[in-house]
Amino acid sequence: MELLKRSLISLLSFLAISSVYCNAQNTASKPNIIIFMADDMGYQDAGFTGATDILTPNLDKIAASGAIFTHGYANHSFCAPSRAALLSGRYPYRFGFETNPAYDPANPNLGISKSEKLFPERLQEVGYKTGAIGKWHLGAAEDFHPNNRGFDYFYGFLGGGHDYFRIDMTKPVWEAYLQGLVRNKRPADFEGYLTTALSHDAVNFVNENKNNPFFLYVAYNAPHMPLQAPKEDIESYAHIKNKKRQVYAAMIDVMDRGIGEVMNALKKNDIYENTLVFFLSDNGGPIGSTKQPTKGNGSSNKPFRGGKGNFYDGGVHVPFIASWPAQIPANTVIEYPVNSLDIARTAVAVAGANANTSPQMEGVDLIPFASGKDKGAPHQFIYWRGGNGKNWAILASDKMKSVNDKDSNKPELYYLPDDASEAKDLMSKHPERAEVLYKSWTEWNKNNIPCNMLGYKDYHKKRDQFYEGALPKNAQKVKKQKHE
Repeated sequence: MELLKRSLISLLSFLAISSVYCNAQNTASKPNIIIFMADDMGYQDAGFTGATDILTPNLDKIAASGAIFTHGYANHSFCAPSRAALLSGRYPYRFGFETNPAYDPANPNLGISKSEKLFPERLQEVGYKTGAIGKWHLGAAEDFHPNNRGFDYFYGFLGGGHDYFRIDMTKPVWEAYLQGLVRNKRPADFEGYLTTALSHDAVNFVNENKNNPFFLYVAYNAPHMPLQAPKEDIESYAHIKNKKRQVYAAMIDVMDRGIGEVMNALKKNDIYENTLVFFLSDNGGPIGSTKQPTKGNGSSNKPFRGGKGNFYDGGVHVPFIASWPAQIPANTVIEYPVNSLDIARTAVAVAGANANTSPQMEGVDLIPFASGKDKGAPHQFIYWRGGNGKNWAILASDKMKSVNDKDSNKPELYYLPDDASEAKDLMSKHPERAEVLYKSWTEWNKNNIPCNMLGYKDYHKKRDQFYEGALPKNAQKVKKQKHE
């Protein structure tokens, strides 16, 4: 009996040790995942998309080492909804996130829905350390804080942008461009140039988490306004005569160098081969218009029509690449349309996490396509919506696109392989195809809800009106005089 008892104890011990060993092996084999996101970067402003006046050698190396998605799309044409889609892995219209929330830490309803499970939470469940660095823009109140939405670590700013050189807490808050940064839930500072500070923090995260699988989201605010860069970097682009583009180019260059530092950290820590890296922009670059000729940031969305805020390709067709040396062959080109929902779904798939717990994720795992195992189209259709459905777009796998953009306010039809600039409306020639696309869009739109927030400008206006109306008349006069 004693011998049997010892045998059972030995067997149980062996099984326990084997289980721990297998779990350790499984955890060790999980890939690290990094997403680099630029802010308001034009499509043609990287070497791998055709830029000749801006240097992006590090992005070009990432592109050459893996896959270029020539028809990679953001899920919205401006900042916050695009980020909400990326981090939830769901169309943001499903949960009413269709505008940029104002910066207001006191408003518990002004951010991404608390019912949404961001995909970093899914990665935490399978042993990943998760970090977010840079721009958040999904709500500034406590419930929306990155540390409460799936990120073990956060360093950056909660609003939609920030000055690149300074913090000045004596200035009015408004959208918090001069407010202090945040490290986890404590006030934080930065030295020098903000883009460089974010890159250095990303390198530190890699170094500190090299021994366990990690997910790192590096959300640069470059090259978003204000147009600011170190003097020496601006001078290195003196060959660009357009002063605005000159600064813009310097901003891209500094970001590219920072990305290179993070990639070098992967190599130094011997985890480069098993790290899945994505790079994309949150939307197209802002461009000037007849009404606002100075609106742009110096970006180029060529050869596409429109820019930030449009559902023409200039607003949503973005630089989009992926690298995973252990799985994705070098110099891969994917020409079928994909979108940023696919990044979230891919991350969850390769991590071995669950994409189907409520709310169920959308998008597809891109690895079978990038690795060459699946030669088909990842999507039958990709969809966009704006103005509570007043404006919309749908893109089919054959790249036939129907769009009702805010700048036209009428349905149009384009075949992108023959007309990348969306200049030849085929609506009258192929009304039957347009009808099929619109029916698909309306069916998809049934599962969306109205936008549940005011845009940041309208929100600030209403809030100011409320407080002005609540003040005694004398106080109102003092307040106005002070601002004048």
